[in-house]
Amino acid sequence: MPNPIHKTAQIFVIPLAMMLALAACGAPESAVVIQTQEVTREVEVTRLVEIPVTVTPTLTPLFSPTPIFTATITLTPSITPTPAPIIAEVLEQANCRYGAGTAYLYQYGLYPGENYVVVARNMAGDWVYVEPRFGGNRCWASVSVFEIKGDVYSVTPLRTILPKTGFYFPPRGVNAARVADLMVISWQDIPMSLDDDRGYLIEAWVCREGQYLFIAVQTYETIINIVDEAGCEEPSTGRLYGAEKHGYTNWVSIPWPPHEGTPTP
Repeated sequence: MPNPIHKTAQIFVIPLAMMLALAACGAPESAVVIQTQEVTREVEVTRLVEIPVTVTPTLTPLFSPTPIFTATITLTPSITPTPAPIIAEVLEQANCRYGAGTAYLYQYGLYPGENYVVVARNMAGDWVYVEPRFGGNRCWASVSVFEIKGDVYSVTPLRTILPKTGFYFPPRGVNAARVADLMVISWQDIPMSLDDDRGYLIEAWVCREGQYLFIAVQTYETIINIVDEAGCEEPSTGRLYGAEKHGYTNWVSIPWPPHEGTPTP
């Protein structure tokens, strides 16, 4: 604590009675005597000293997190080798078509020395779906017109969607009658211009020699006979299209009578 500081104060005391007496007597100013008395008093003074204090806050965490370790599993990718493309070189000039068979419309021509990539095949493996090696429209062609480097059966069997026309209606009045192993199918003619007319297309699933087969037939007539034998578990069926140079009409189902002795599903 700081030491007290002592100061001396002079206090003048003039007796009141003396002053009154002098005033009453009319004494001259020179006769006035002023008595003084020195009084010493101790006064204690406290000095406040401001001392700067720096307070550093201490942060206390509300909780202590427990680290969680998650195991990271790194999978090594397996490398699947990309099979080499099957290349087909054209041996002779031929037609490439919209479907797997000569019954389908012509798409464009193939010429000797051209190279194509085999993309798919039909079920029998005698027609392949090919694409020009350096890009272009895909089409169907017989394996007989190519020299094929690779196994045709290593590619997937495929049935493509036929191009459609909106210029003509589908065939009407479709009928079918069975005569033993022969199906007789007939329909009404579709009026077309000579330039557009490409006849009709029948796609059918028939039984021959105990095998269930797919066939495609093109005709310009409005009546046709198709062989369909007994001996297959699957029911035979078929559908009819009108064909013109731009594509095919919507197909119409053929009412296919079952063979005698073939159970009806």
